[in-house]
Amino acid sequence: MDNTLTAAFLGLLEGLTEFLPVSSTGHLLLAGHFLGFHSAGRTFEVVIQLGAILALFSVYATLILRLLLRARHEDAARRSIVSLLLAFLPAVVVGVLAHGFVKSVLFESPMLIAIVLILGGFVLLVIDRIAPVPVHHDALDLPFGKSLIIGFCQTLALVPGVSRSGATIVGALLMGVEKRAAAEFSFLLSLPTMGAAVVYDLYQNRDVLDFAAMWDIAVGFAVAFLTAAIVVRWVLNFIGKHGYALFGWWRIIVGSVALTALLLGY
Repeated sequence: MDNTLTAAFLGLLEGLTEFLPVSSTGHLLLAGHFLGFHSAGRTFEVVIQLGAILALFSVYATLILRLLLRARHEDAARRSIVSLLLAFLPAVVVGVLAHGFVKSVLFESPMLIAIVLILGGFVLLVIDRIAPVPVHHDALDLPFGKSLIIGFCQTLALVPGVSRSGATIVGALLMGVEKRAAAEFSFLLSLPTMGAAVVYDLYQNRDVLDFAAMWDIAVGFAVAFLTAAIVVRWVLNFIGKHGYALFGWWRIIVGSVALTALLLGY
């Protein structure tokens, strides 16, 4: 496949999957494996994530700005910000400590990624059915303790294939958060988490970064931005009406196809 087409395809894949509970990293790494695509220091994969982050910020910019302005004189707004920061904290600590192992070992294990995709799919199917009756319907009004637990759930996403949004959404559902509110909390939490992860990853790989293929990076970035902006606006309404079963089956099918191909030697 032509490099530009590959970049566009991977950008599309990033934008489609970043904010769904299906693991964008798992999809990108498996696609890169089967397409024979690799960038030094994972520059391409890291930079196109910025496109998805900016797309999410463009959707939530007004809400975030209002929250920050209200925080100057409203306790409720300040509590919302503290709640998100508490959920963000575990990812900072565990991410820094485990970064080397994750990038050098787990990211290079397509078989592991395929298996985790399948297992995560079954978890989503089960949780979608047995989640407790929701008691929290506002993503910006979660108790501090529950936010922190959701934050610890997010650290599971350091294993490629788990899905950052999937881990936080499952944690939120088990904490009694309503489905749509769980997804929205996951989206808001992703802004500091993904932003910090991208900056830290670029810093850690500064000596091996490869920006030679700037055109391919620009194409992947643009496609990821446009696709993610559409997905974020669509997915909340879909989840509110239909839940997470579709994404569970998606994970199982993609993981099974990938596992079969790997076992056949591809």
